[in-house]
Amino acid sequence: MAVLWAALCASWPANAAGVQLTQLKTQSTDEGIYLSANLSFELPAVVEDALLKGIPLFFVLEVDILRERWYWIDQRAAAASRTIRLAYQPLTRRWRVNIGSGLIGSTSSLRATFNQNYDTLAEALSAVQRVARWRVAEPAEVRPGADYKLKFSFKLDLSQLPRPFQIGMAGQRDWSIELEHSQKMLLQASTAADIVKDTPQDGIRDGAAGEALK
Repeated sequence: MAVLWAALCASWPANAAGVQLTQLKTQSTDEGIYLSANLSFELPAVVEDALLKGIPLFFVLEVDILRERWYWIDQRAAAASRTIRLAYQPLTRRWRVNIGSGLIGSTSSLRATFNQNYDTLAEALSAVQRVARWRVAEPAEVRPGADYKLKFSFKLDLSQLPRPFQIGMAGQRDWSIELEHSQKMLLQASTAADIVKDTPQDGIRDGAAGEALK
């Protein structure tokens, strides 16, 4: 089956915290819609210092695929989310990235589906910033020929930080690491997915097997 890749590259301005979406791709197969993306940002010194003190960071990625309807509000066709945990391990002086499907609730944790150790923060952060073949929709959830909008968001989840860090954090620019992006997505009758580049919308602002993310 022929597969068509469509890329959007490095023309969106960085948001206030320096987060930039440099590439976004979708792929339609018999197994569903897959998304790949690359982000670019640097951690502010205060955030890196918290990591070095043993405080893990949790990043959340969310995708919504909305079917556009001229006569009514857009209808959600599919949605996906994942949580990425980034932590420093002082004993080994290595960095660990855990990726779990879904969101962490107030009383629940996630089982990691990907776990990897890295020698440097740069290597670990690169893994956080790279999304590779993430299945965001089942085949039955989208229809070839229909008009869809793709909404993509990425943020540092401040609610997962220890309480002392959350107190007085409101308004601190260094901790505002997030991005939102929305654009049209066309599904051709051949089941190839093609993303059509749009001007970024006003919503743009500056995620061992079985291990729990908590």
